[in-house]
Amino acid sequence: APYKPVLTHGFVLDEKGFKMSKSLGNVVDPLFVIEGGNNKKLDPAYGADVLRLWVASVDYAGDVRVGSNIIKQTFESYRKLRNTARYLIGNLADYDPKKDAVAYEDLPSMDKWMLGSMSLMLNEVDDALSKYQFGRATNEILRFATADLSNFYLDVAKDRLYISANNDARRRSCQTVIHAVLEGFAKSVAPILPHMAEDIWQNLPYKADSDDSSVFEGGLSKELMSYPEFDTERWNLVRDVRTDVNQVLELARQDKLVGASLDSAAYIYTSDENIRKVLDQLDGDDSLVTPSVKTNGVDELRTALMISQVNIVDSEDEVASSCDAAYIAKGELSGCTIGVKKAEGTKCGRCWFYDTEVGKHGLRYGADICQRCDEAIFSWEEKSGSKFAAPVVEEAPVA
Repeated sequence: APYKPVLTHGFVLDEKGFKMSKSLGNVVDPLFVIEGGNNKKLDPAYGADVLRLWVASVDYAGDVRVGSNIIKQTFESYRKLRNTARYLIGNLADYDPKKDAVAYEDLPSMDKWMLGSMSLMLNEVDDALSKYQFGRATNEILRFATADLSNFYLDVAKDRLYISANNDARRRSCQTVIHAVLEGFAKSVAPILPHMAEDIWQNLPYKADSDDSSVFEGGLSKELMSYPEFDTERWNLVRDVRTDVNQVLELARQDKLVGASLDSAAYIYTSDENIRKVLDQLDGDDSLVTPSVKTNGVDELRTALMISQVNIVDSEDEVASSCDAAYIAKGELSGCTIGVKKAEGTKCGRCWFYDTEVGKHGLRYGADICQRCDEAIFSWEEKSGSKFAAPVVEEAPVA
């Protein structure tokens, strides 16, 4: 035989499961998917990558279906991956790996957890592709980009990336992780989405350490694939608590008690000693201060949950006495009793966290700035040589 392995697949059917034929008019032309029809609003040009993503996502062991609705769903998955890459690239604009990288041993726990999660993903994808299990590889990439990155790490990272001073350790450590994740992400999608991967590689805002002529040069680095799992149980618990808190927050939003999550304060009680120990370790300072006193400013419930104030209490009665009964629930995932209420203090005009110390202590940049943002603005002025001009808020005319 002129080959060693043989990969077989089923037939390609239309969306309803019927065999394609010219007489039925249900044939899907791959070139039509790539280039689109005459009316691009009705029949957009999805490009080769979307078609490749569909091919990689289906179970070719049996018959597979394809049609306009299925391609649209595939495009949504493609768009999620592309938007994730855009976010990663955008937050490395002022990052130089040779000067700004933080050593692994100096990274906070959350960052080490993220690198470990990335390595697990890369090894899973590499193993799946080596066994021609393209659907498994695609599902793992999408799960990582959605669940680990977009829904948690990158959402939490906004506070570090946008609020901290340019050279703040908590910001540079986050960029160090994003740098590694971006290169790992590009390499992992390259066999399935070559155009997107090459687009990412050619737009890296820094020079890659390896051969940077193409994403297809050099393969996956052993370093990216070898980060160990770190504090997985801790961060799985935090994510469970976060999900449970968000469910209670949704009740408060429906009743217009709060709008954004930062408008709220959470009260959490657990009878489980192990869970309580983890929560206590992540319990931050009472107010927004820099440098943080009780934590490293990253491994902290306030920012992990995106809640202005988090109170770990000793009994369910304390939760009940602090929050309205309508906004108290038993967490389905964490088992914690969780209550939410309107946050105390004043909203910082820059970071949007509520804090009782906003505008106090003779801060330099206005009465609506917290101490943490005051320090960040001062640091920016020193580095840039520019002066911060507080925006003038015009009062709405009285009707």
